[in-house]
Amino acid sequence: MPHKIIDTHIHNWNFDKAAYAWLDGNTSILNRSYHIEEIEAERLAAGITEGILVQSANNTADTDWMLETAANTEWIKGVVGWLPLMDPDTTHELLTTKYLANPYFKGIRHLIHDEPNADWLLQPQVLESLQVLASHHLPYDIVGVLPQHIETALKVAEKIPSLQMVFDHLNQPPIKTKEQFGVWGAWMKEAAQQKNFHAKISGLGTATTDTANWGVEQLLPYIAFAIENFGEERCFCGGDWPVSLLAGSYTKTWTTYQAAIQQLTVPSVQEKIFYTNAKQFYNL
Repeated sequence: MPHKIIDTHIHNWNFDKAAYAWLDGNTSILNRSYHIEEIEAERLAAGITEGILVQSANNTADTDWMLETAANTEWIKGVVGWLPLMDPDTTHELLTTKYLANPYFKGIRHLIHDEPNADWLLQPQVLESLQVLASHHLPYDIVGVLPQHIETALKVAEKIPSLQMVFDHLNQPPIKTKEQFGVWGAWMKEAAQQKNFHAKISGLGTATTDTANWGVEQLLPYIAFAIENFGEERCFCGGDWPVSLLAGSYTKTWTTYQAAIQQLTVPSVQEKIFYTNAKQFYNL
């Protein structure tokens, strides 16, 4: 096991602090507040030394709660927050008057997979806001679930080549169908040719057909694909807690990722994927 591991994808939603529209009417275990203290024992067991909190709602209340949590949690080193990208002036104002001064503010995300338009990022106002992010060297997390989301990201990259982006959860590879690698693979290969795209190995347990009995065997082809195409310098990992609990414990998620990556790579590469790459991407 590497000496240091950054979990680049942790959520901690709090119903008393922010509204989470996607959880309205949700009947799963996710429909409650989740606090960072809940994973402490499993974090230590999994060998996670640092973490990044990631946006769970399209509002600044969620971002402010994450920043508060980060300031009070020693091992949390960064926050991927939210900005009103449809409003470039407010995006610029919030950055310059509030968020850029916060040492934990490290990136931006919007729940594009909940938007009916797969081309949401290509709206002129959004592109203007993304240009603002790029000018401040803030990376953008793409939470895509369709091949069209990858295609859209490629068009964004054409327009804003300086914007660093990462595909959260590998943009939902076709693990359920066991396809290797279909339309998803074709678009991801194209994205991997551009150095501003990175791959986050996360959220894969919940992408399997049998969330009770998945393991290294089911994930290995897709993790290998990511490392082969994006390279050892542009891949890193995230646990996706508490969403990952739908497919087992936090420890199971991390021990599975570690076993797969250790099977595929040598220790020096493992150090990059588990630690160094994330540290550089998020400027920790």
